Amino acid sequence: MIGNKPRILVVDDEPETVKYVGTNLRARGYQVLTAADGTEALKVASEEVLDLIILDIMMPGPDGFEVCQAIRQESEVPIIILSARGQERDKVRALDIGADDYLTKPFGIEELLARVRAALRRSARSEVGPLPPIHTDDLTLDFSRRRVLVRGQEVSLTPTEYNLLAHLARNMGKVLTHRAILQSVWGPEYGDENDYLWAYVRRLRRKLEPDPQHPRYLLTEPGVGYRFEAPGHQESEVGTAPE
Repeated sequence: MIGNKPRILVVDDEPETVKYVGTNLRARGYQVLTAADGTEALKVASEEVLDLIILDIMMPGPDGFEVCQAIRQESEVPIIILSARGQERDKVRALDIGADDYLTKPFGIEELLARVRAALRRSARSEVGPLPPIHTDDLTLDFSRRRVLVRGQEVSLTPTEYNLLAHLARNMGKVLTHRAILQSVWGPEYGDENDYLWAYVRRLRRKLEPDPQHPRYLLTEPGVGYRFEAPGHQESEVGTAPE
């Protein structure tokens, strides 16, 4: 971010969409860079410091899925997928490979701008305060340094993954509803995007759990939400978030 103006890369092979989105972002004070295809997007992302990427899926060359996956291997920059493909499997796939949000075309510009603001807030926010570390036989959460270790090896989490894990850990032992988690981690604009939550919990389980099919830490409360448990950790050492 240069000064107080976040830098946003808009990637779409439709010039009208690039112009429409770019004009509205600039009018709100954002710096805008553009790319017309996946190859150009990867080049810009490798050369520029970005705060957010708005990425179309259906493009010539590397498509949006491939671009998202490649960028996520190198960077934690927030990515909003913008696509005419609105099937649930496409949304889940995008979230599963590292996208932070998914908006289906046609879209309202105010909804897109709200999602941009929410993504930037999530990226900039450090949700966790002076919470003591959580240690189990396999898992360590070091909140002061924003580090997560599994069996002594540091695990790389995206900002959204970390914020979700931290929010659940702050409320260890409490059942949190889907809506409450979405609004706390993604923002007040959210509440019904349960597919987001499912995809992120699945990713966290793959990274943290000894057996993702039989989780120890990220537990499902069917039809309600999720709760975090840390077997072997002294619960008295950890505070919980205020109601």
